[in-house]
Amino acid sequence: MIRITLDLVRERLGQRVPRRSPERASSIEAAVAVLLAPGASGRLDLLLIKRAEHPGDPWSGQMALPGGRRDRADDDFLATAIRETLEEVGVAVKPGWLVGELDDLRPRTPTLPPVLVRPFVFGLPARPAVTLSPEATAHVWVGMEELASGVTRTEITITGRDATFTAYRVGDDILWGMTERIIKSLIDLLL
Repeated sequence: MIRITLDLVRERLGQRVPRRSPERASSIEAAVAVLLAPGASGRLDLLLIKRAEHPGDPWSGQMALPGGRRDRADDDFLATAIRETLEEVGVAVKPGWLVGELDDLRPRTPTLPPVLVRPFVFGLPARPAVTLSPEATAHVWVGMEELASGVTRTEITITGRDATFTAYRVGDDILWGMTERIIKSLIDLLL
């Protein structure tokens, strides 16, 4: 297995142009931050949060990346990712830490809101202190090499949907859906 470093992430993201969705007018625009920071033994770690449970929120209680809806005051998607990261986890991400962008993403399930998500990948110089907002109940740093090795890959069946999805097991939690697709797309670029 190849060693995942911030230089490798920067190189691979720099070799491609992210795909952009042509249909933005009818979408709820959102952005997320893929925060990568040095971890134990020089490994590269990813910050995940567990969303708080709220009635009517389709992503309630799920493992996720910091991020959310674009506000009118946000100049662009990058401003949204930076603002939402500060609001949700108390991390002041600097634009200079931007390593690259991933492809725009939409939910695959038609019952979910018509959201368009743009993921931004940031390379932090060190693991920051995390201060959770009421929007999140927990956070965890997960090694990118651990995720890439496949040892945490699994499948889940969602009751009521009668569907099986690929996922990552993160401790006692399952990371699936759009967040799994974002992380998998980054890992696929690196391997």
